[in-house]
Amino acid sequence: MVYDIIIVGAGPAGLTAAVYALRAKKSVLILEKGALGGQMTFSPKIENYPGFIELSGNELADKMTEQALNLGAEIELGQVTQVRDNGETKTVVTEDGEFEAKTVILAVGAEHRRLGLQNEEELIGSGVSFCAVCDAAFFNGQEVCVAGGGNSAMQEALLLSENCTKVTMIQNLAFLTGEEALKQKTTAKNNIEIIYNSVVTGLIAENGLKAIEIQNTETLEKSTVKTDGLFVAVGLRPDTDPFRDFISLDQYGYIAADESCVTDIPGVFCAGDCRVKTVRQVSTAAADGAVAAIAAVKYIG
Repeated sequence: MVYDIIIVGAGPAGLTAAVYALRAKKSVLILEKGALGGQMTFSPKIENYPGFIELSGNELADKMTEQALNLGAEIELGQVTQVRDNGETKTVVTEDGEFEAKTVILAVGAEHRRLGLQNEEELIGSGVSFCAVCDAAFFNGQEVCVAGGGNSAMQEALLLSENCTKVTMIQNLAFLTGEEALKQKTTAKNNIEIIYNSVVTGLIAENGLKAIEIQNTETLEKSTVKTDGLFVAVGLRPDTDPFRDFISLDQYGYIAADESCVTDIPGVFCAGDCRVKTVRQVSTAAADGAVAAIAAVKYIG
């Protein structure tokens, strides 16, 4: 069978793309290697998605998945390893087989880089977070830490400083990296403290995160910082490795496409956190999904 559209990734971008494509009466196959819903399933509470005062990432994922299935989407679980351009059709290769379609939408997302510490995954949503925009309100009047010292980390710290009594940044270098304007704003904040030449080496938990262990990279001395939360801001990693030889990526591995979601390969589109963009939220991923699906439908004709 040749599908009209194959969507790689079942996060908010991919699931929204499926809804728009199916409503345009196109046949759709969604391929997902992990949990349906993608990164949003890690969020215990989402309070900034239109139409819902509050719900968990899993609840929103279930609603989106149910909507796509009710419209007739097919979903296959499996790791995509390659996409081939055959001209009028595209072949999507997985570990379990091959699928063919007239168009492909890559909605593979981007993962927050982890610190690689014991208990890190278990503490996500219980003190460990990757998004101040999403979770800052849960730490009102509390003390938190931020791991990182680049643009993302400074933006996280500045946002958290509006809600928290104290924000402690843990930076592995002797200086902050990133834009000068952000550095000035960050260092000017009275409730932001920066610990330089240090890395987070441990998470101390008891019914949630209670403290972090840090180590000075020069003296190797270790110390403990009590904290109510740790925001990890050491970068994102787009899940685009299987497509490096297929499609144009920027220097960081993001798909080189703008708001049109059109790539340099005719019939191949992208959506969500895997493309070059400045804001990565559930709502912006969903918006990309709509744009990419409409573009794919128009391409099919």
